[in-house]
This record gives sequence, structure tokens and C-alpha cells, in this order.
Amino acid sequence: MLKHISHIGIAVKDLEAGIAFYEKLGLKLEGIEEVPSQKVKVAFFPCGETRIELLCPTSEESPIAKFIEKKGEGIQHIAFAVDDIEASLKRANELGLALIDKEPRPGAHHSDIAFLHPKSALGVLIEFCQEHS
Repeated sequence: MLKHISHIGIAVKDLEAGIAFYEKLGLKLEGIEEVPSQKVKVAFFPCGETRIELLCPTSEESPIAKFIEKKGEGIQHIAFAVDDIEASLKRANELGLALIDKEPRPGAHHSDIAFLHPKSALGVLIEFCQEHS
């Protein structure tokens, strides 16, 4: 079950420039974290219950680098917080939605994540995110 929007992922070429932009808008940087498995560095900005997540590739093989090359900078995904990521994946699969991840994997902010393929989600990359304290 979807609880709320956890974060909106925005692909950027230059993390420092992205941070400066969102700080100009009045958001406060919560932190920066590297996610080696995704070959990205992320910066988080809380905005109400939701975060803005800037994603900057650390390698040309990063999915974010490929996204930027193909589509340019911009919104890359929307992440929904869920209580039980495995149950959410099972339900999505039962509904016939194409899964990128059949099993959860580690994500930023001490969370487990899994993605639905955009072809099953009206062209939007959807992330399920189960956050752990």
C-alpha cells in the first residue's frame, strides 16, 4: 500500500549546481550520500513529507548517466513510501506490471528500494521505498 510520496528523483550533471539551485529556492540541504550500487551521489532536500533527491552519476555506466545522455537533466523517478516492499512488489506483479526489480535492493537513506518499469506506469519510472529507522 502506498503511504505517501517519499521523494522525487531529479537527475543532474553537476551536484553542486543542483544544490545551489534548490538552496536558492529556500530548501535546506539534509545531506549528501553516495550509493555505490547505483553509481550515484545523491543530495536530499526535505519539503514537507517529501524529499527532493538530486541524483548525480559517479560513472558513465550509471543508470543516471545514461538517463541524462538520453533525456537530459530532469525528473527521473517518483518514489512512493510503502510499509512492506515485498508485498508491494508481489501485488504489482500480480497486476501484470513490469518489474525492473523482482527483489528489493539497498537504496539511499537506509531504505530498501525496487522499481516498476515505465512501460507499465504511463511512462513514469516508479520506485517503491521502504524506509528503515
